[in-house]
Amino acid sequence: MDVQATRVVPDGGYGWVVVAAVALINMTNQSILSVFGQLFVGELRQMQGDTFTAALITNLNSLALNFSGLFIGPAIKSFKPRNVAATGCVLVWFGLTLCAFATQSWHFIVGYSFFVGFGLGLISPSTFMAINSYFTSKRGRAVGVSLAGAGLGQVLIPHLVRYLLENHGFRYAVLALSALSVTGLVGAMFLKPLNPTGKHNNHRHMRLLADADQADKHQSSSLQVVVVPASNQTKGEELIPKTETICGRLSQRLVQSMDLELLKDFVFWSIIIGMALVYTATVNFTMIFPGFLGQSAGFDSQVVAFCMSAVAGADIVCRLLLPIITDHLRIPYRVVFLLGTAGLFAARCILAQSKDLPIIIVMSVLIGVMKSATVLNNNLTISSHCRSEKLAGGLGLSMMSKGVIVISVGQMLGWVRDFADSYTICLYAQAVILLLVVLAWTPEILFRHRKQRRQRRTTTKSMETTVDGGEEVAKLNS
Repeated sequence: MDVQATRVVPDGGYGWVVVAAVALINMTNQSILSVFGQLFVGELRQMQGDTFTAALITNLNSLALNFSGLFIGPAIKSFKPRNVAATGCVLVWFGLTLCAFATQSWHFIVGYSFFVGFGLGLISPSTFMAINSYFTSKRGRAVGVSLAGAGLGQVLIPHLVRYLLENHGFRYAVLALSALSVTGLVGAMFLKPLNPTGKHNNHRHMRLLADADQADKHQSSSLQVVVVPASNQTKGEELIPKTETICGRLSQRLVQSMDLELLKDFVFWSIIIGMALVYTATVNFTMIFPGFLGQSAGFDSQVVAFCMSAVAGADIVCRLLLPIITDHLRIPYRVVFLLGTAGLFAARCILAQSKDLPIIIVMSVLIGVMKSATVLNNNLTISSHCRSEKLAGGLGLSMMSKGVIVISVGQMLGWVRDFADSYTICLYAQAVILLLVVLAWTPEILFRHRKQRRQRRTTTKSMETTVDGGEEVAKLNS
């Protein structure tokens, strides 16, 4: 009997305990990304590191995080979400501990970029899989609450980092964050699988594949060429047997496993590249925002921490409320993402021109609101475009596009900051990237919307014509 067929999804119950556990993991691990600039930039400056180096560290972190999606599926099948999430927490702890004892900038690349990035890459999909098994209709709310944990961490941790840096120094501040990340193991303990299926034996699976390949090799090598007289040969008949090479089989399996057929869709390309550009601009803004407030605007560390908390506070509130509003109004996920991108563009431009604290606080809140619109609707945009059987591949390709663009365009933004020696110009460069996404997406979305309206009108008219014809036939028969 199939276990999957008899599985009952509670759509709540113990699932809310899993949501709380995931929120704890996100609060103590995922929120660490938001304090990179506040925590590491000062230490990098003492090591003679520039903004380009800081951008390289954050971009390599994003690269490791996103490209971990290549093999996260087999890891979850073999070791279960609980163990994968726990491993991610341990890797984050180990990476931060290495950073605490760093003496050169490349130590941060090893500790923060690779270990922390890879650990966060394991945490995100495994915790989502744990929630996904417990919820159906309430899945969006559950994901929003779990992501709110990361937002809560972004509110509290900047103040903790400020206190630790001012009173205990860089090393103890990083060690405190590494100890905080270990508490994610407590949350991982509660990621109990729902009606777990049979154990996936990867070793046996690989052995069967190897045996199949050997059988194919033996079959192809045992083929013999038969000489047929010319008189018995039919015109156009091919006597050379068609054999499939090992490379052909591997490439076909790669295409099927990663759903590379999606790359034939131009709209899909537009979606993943646009979301990757927005993601890159967000990562770069998180890195330079403390420097802009401290050096360009001239505020002290307390005001810097308050503005960062304003961004995170608005983000966490909207992560809880925005799914309810958009679901009620039935606004397409991609449209909400586009509106959030346009709002981020406007906020960047106003923020770059202003040095007044009230305006900066308002723009910080606006950036938090618009950021939540893009974060919440990232995967939902992919799911609304791809069929269910292609969704996993679509998410993986989206993650890889983020990794490629963040290491290229993200490094360009770091170079702009160093070359111009201005945080303001860097904000304008981010705004240009966001504007490109708005200009590329808006005509396409409007065209598809009008096309769908015409199709609905045509369908409605054909149905009305059918109904009218049926009524006339009925009258004649009567």
